[in-house]
Amino acid sequence: MDASHGNGAGEELWVCELGLVPYADALALQERLRARRQSEQLPDMLLLLEHPPVYTRGRRSREAELPLGEDFYRSRGIEVLATERGGRVTYHGPGQLVGYPIMRIDDIGSYLRAMEAAIVSALAREGVHARSRCAEGPDFTGVWVEERKIASIGLHVSRGVSTHGFAVNVNNKLEPFRWVVACGLPGVAMTSVAQELGSGRAVSPERFRSVMAERFCHALGREQRLVSPARLGIEDRATRFRAPEAAIPA
Repeated sequence: MDASHGNGAGEELWVCELGLVPYADALALQERLRARRQSEQLPDMLLLLEHPPVYTRGRRSREAELPLGEDFYRSRGIEVLATERGGRVTYHGPGQLVGYPIMRIDDIGSYLRAMEAAIVSALAREGVHARSRCAEGPDFTGVWVEERKIASIGLHVSRGVSTHGFAVNVNNKLEPFRWVVACGLPGVAMTSVAQELGSGRAVSPERFRSVMAERFCHALGREQRLVSPARLGIEDRATRFRAPEAAIPA
């Protein structure tokens, strides 16, 4: 795919793996890194991480998309937080791969299509045939396996620099999606790499994370460079990285 959505075709894109990061900490981290990208202190980058259980509300979300009430969700160990990204309500949890590109872009539509293409390509490496449904309207942004949604996308752009990004269901629990109107689509069926592969083949989150980074860089015409959190100035470990949680409380 053509990389005309940005100004750095052929340049390095820094990729940093962060482990499990609370959502509020990830928001603060993105804001700090966005400011440093806007002032040219850092190049374009991609953060790869997971979140503890959380529902996030995009700018277009409505109260009816959380029909069981916030007390119900919090009683099950799931936070509910508002964000500045586009889109509707979605769920994040352990086992889901989240990618936050912090990049200069000048064509949001082309950037979204490149992101979708990268996810489709990464899923194909796992033997999962997926597609974009962008022609059906903004509510269908993301990546789908037939009529089942496997990846969500939501962005925010400030002074030409993007934050937020994509979330691919790898081997996370899917039940929390059924407790909300996920992505503003009543009755939408969510799926994951693990569910699509079935019991005959296990998915490796580590391998998929590596492939996703490689395909994202390829879709944008960039050279991947793996960097440590310290290289991004995260020496104090303020985001409290820790091992993924085993399960969501019942």
